[in-house]
Amino acid sequence: MRPVFADPKTKIIFKRIFGREVHKPLLIELLNALLELSQDHRIVDLKYLSPEQRVPVEELKLSLVDVKCFDERGRHYVVEMQVLNVEGFEKRVVYNPSKEYVTQLRTGEDYPGFDDVIGVTICDFLLWPGPPVPDGAPVPMLSRWRMQEQHGGALGPSQVQYVFLELPKYRSGDAPQGTIDRWAYFFREAKNLAEVPPALSVPPYREALEAICMADFCAGELDLYDRAKIAEQDARGALSLAKRQGREKGLEEGRAEGLREAIRAFCQAFEIEIDAEREAFLTGMGSGELKELQARLLRDRRWS
Repeated sequence: MRPVFADPKTKIIFKRIFGREVHKPLLIELLNALLELSQDHRIVDLKYLSPEQRVPVEELKLSLVDVKCFDERGRHYVVEMQVLNVEGFEKRVVYNPSKEYVTQLRTGEDYPGFDDVIGVTICDFLLWPGPPVPDGAPVPMLSRWRMQEQHGGALGPSQVQYVFLELPKYRSGDAPQGTIDRWAYFFREAKNLAEVPPALSVPPYREALEAICMADFCAGELDLYDRAKIAEQDARGALSLAKRQGREKGLEEGRAEGLREAIRAFCQAFEIEIDAEREAFLTGMGSGELKELQARLLRDRRWS
């Protein structure tokens, strides 16, 4: 049986909720929550950037980079859902809002007219498992970043800022406390829910769940969702395989280096010279060859 609700972390579902004009109030509520905006500074309206205004980024397909909008104050937002921690992710997170900022030159604006850009990233993995600096405080589930003077702590320019929500740091179980907890609970648990739980029975969370109720999906939407989940699993599998192969390679290299050190120590003890040619020979040998050499040295007490 299909789940009742689709996974909001999946690219097409994330876009279905937050990338459509009909659901714009949901994106407004999400941004107000993640930016922790007070009543006087809350976003009241947004405009989605048209396709020709969007910066083309042909990088990780499992990451949404096209929910881009700006509010009534002119601030631009780049909102994305990142499901996998991949090499270069932090650099891309910096790149997207920065690119959005400098792209304002295309509109003919001079530097004084540039609007601020805020990158909002929801991560389905731990970006900061521990304190980012020695003796520092752990990074909370919701963190906000901008330039800061390193000696006195004075805040620097605000033109490009970053907001991160690390979903694995959620700790409230089925009883989320407050707005941020509820959004984190929604992203983490929606695909596992059989009905709307009390914690998500109020706006805007109920509306977000209604937007991804799979009973309302047409056959084409169901097919696209299935393909997206398969692609996500394939990507996870590829990363898992690469990590396993890396570990195996590291273990193999570690074993080989250990054998080389043992051979060097043995040769030193029995005054067997290891010249440059023999050292190069050692370096090029794999574990199997090194074991054979080690056994021969132990047996014959000479190199050859």
